[in-house]
Amino acid sequence: MKILAFAGSNSSRSINRKLVIHTLSYFDEEKITLLDLNDFEMPLFSVDRERNDGYPHKAHQLLELISACDLMIVSLAEHNNSYTTAFKNVMDWCSRINGKFFQNKPMLLMSTSPGGFGGGNVMNSAKAYFPKCSANILDTFSLPSFNQNFEEKEGIIHPELRADFITKIKGLREGLKK
Repeated sequence: MKILAFAGSNSSRSINRKLVIHTLSYFDEEKITLLDLNDFEMPLFSVDRERNDGYPHKAHQLLELISACDLMIVSLAEHNNSYTTAFKNVMDWCSRINGKFFQNKPMLLMSTSPGGFGGGNVMNSAKAYFPKCSANILDTFSLPSFNQNFEEKEGIIHPELRADFITKIKGLREGLKK
């Protein structure tokens, strides 16, 4: 199985990237491609830029990576109750090339934040919008209060949240085997 994983953040200290990396530790026998959104930096989308310059090569590259994967693991950062500008810009460019840019790929959709809602606003937005772009969301997980509930070496340390996370990962893995 080929896994494509990334955090919807361009922060060098992204807690969502840490959650993605932790999640990938449960998929050690798979072929994993871990993206850094900074490697897909593109000009700010505008219809004028699209008309004059066409589509950035990096948008095409990302669509090819999505096409080649069997599972996507995505964790979204939340800025002002929504997607980060970096992630929204990537989505804008990709959606102009292919409106169904998630290409019906199975997805584990996650979010985390330092606050108690765990990126719940961006999660709710993504759960409503991503299927319109052909995302096949198999499961979701939000980790609230990241700094209190996560440690680098141990991962999720809150017992109930850890149990919920592991149950979701096991269910996801079993579902993909079918």
